[in-house]
Amino acid sequence: MPISEELLKHELQHAAKLDGKHRGELAELAFMRRAAALGFAVAKPWGDCDRYDVIVRLGKVFWRVLIKSVWANRRTRTHYRLKTTGSSDIPYSAEEIDFLVTYIFPEDAWYVFPVALVENRKVICITPGGKRSPFKQYREAWNLMRPAEPEIITAVPVADDAIARASGSAP
Repeated sequence: MPISEELLKHELQHAAKLDGKHRGELAELAFMRRAAALGFAVAKPWGDCDRYDVIVRLGKVFWRVLIKSVWANRRTRTHYRLKTTGSSDIPYSAEEIDFLVTYIFPEDAWYVFPVALVENRKVICITPGGKRSPFKQYREAWNLMRPAEPEIITAVPVADDAIARASGSAP
């Protein structure tokens, strides 16, 4: 579901004017739009003290997602370098996040990494389109956030449930 080249060019020109914090916020918004379009419920936690940025839900399954973005690569490199640590230079762990999702602005490419892949690394080098890239299977791998058989949440109105219990007709 890539965006048109004209729109991508316009967004890149705008993003180029932003500092890293604002570009990261733009990537978070882009993630939330994309995840919602793919059928996930998306929630943005209040504050920014946790190491994850958003929570996504499908059925009864909830995931803590950290979103990172990459703006450019060095001219001497054919890959994009993704830092998989926070400001404290400590890698993210399964205690803190479930997925690290990366948006590479110039490629309009999403990578969905399970935490097990990143929790013991400080950097990942991504080569979009590279034939021997060890991470090509994670490009647009949104299916990793889909449980094998999602359970559908069925809402039971609290008042109706309480009335049924009070009358003795509840199971």
